Amino acid sequence: MNATSAATASAVTFVWLGMVLAISFLEAPLKFRAPGVTIPLGLGIGRLVFRALNLVECALAAVVVVTVAVGDPPARVLVWTGALLVLLVAQLTVIRPRLNRRSDRVLAGEDLPRSRGHLLYVAFETAKVVALPGLGVTLSTL
Repeated sequence: MNATSAATASAVTFVWLGMVLAISFLEAPLKFRAPGVTIPLGLGIGRLVFRALNLVECALAAVVVVTVAVGDPPARVLVWTGALLVLLVAQLTVIRPRLNRRSDRVLAGEDLPRSRGHLLYVAFETAKVVALPGLGVTLSTL
């Protein structure tokens, strides 16, 4: 793989990792501990923040895919890249829509029991936290 493509894709994966860690594992749980933040308010904020994060993730994923594709990557880079894409696409097309439907109900005033649906999203975020440095380190050692 050529050095420019590998370095660019590696840098982008670490930026992406930082965003996932900051939003998913720092901002998301902390917002519900802030004084005066109700469940509906926290859900509303969370939806805006995660929509923005997911848009940025899509842009970063596109940069990674393009730089990897033009760089004649080895198989291990393709595996890490594919894993990240599968995780992101599953979050955006399966998990987030389910969470959005539920939060729509809560925001509409329905009194629903506590949900465990977000745990699947957290599991996928955790998998990305493994895959992103996996790809980044692999690219940086080429």
